[in-house]
Amino acid sequence: MRAVVQRVKYASVTVDKEITGKINHGFLILLGVTHSDTEKEVEWLAKKITDLRVFNDSEDKMNLGLKDVDGELLVISQFTLYGNCIKGRRPAFIDAAKPDVANELYEKFLKKCKDLGFKTEAGIFGADMKVELLNDGPVTLIIDTKDCSK
Repeated sequence: MRAVVQRVKYASVTVDKEITGKINHGFLILLGVTHSDTEKEVEWLAKKITDLRVFNDSEDKMNLGLKDVDGELLVISQFTLYGNCIKGRRPAFIDAAKPDVANELYEKFLKKCKDLGFKTEAGIFGADMKVELLNDGPVTLIIDTKDCSK
């Protein structure tokens, strides 16, 4: 799994002119799934992201976690995170998991984040989504489960 995590002041996602997810202070997570991903990656990534300490403390140092600031999560499925742009001018998406597998793991990721005690909002898997956010910092991190020692 691959995630782009943005610390935000607020974020929302709209599908067909209707807001399907909206958060205040917290993380906007763009989430991609590849063929080899399993529940093990879901567990590791959800815990890694929700434990990140990237919110400023009283000394303006990134020391606080999502729980410390009552942060919220907005998770957007994004198969394009597995786009390969090495050859040609059009990305190849062969590394992205098939939609049925990706959706199942995406839903499990959402559930895991909720089970960890966080307000978790979402887009609609496979939909044409419009995402609005105010990046705070900006702070943007890329986390890939292939880089971890699960």
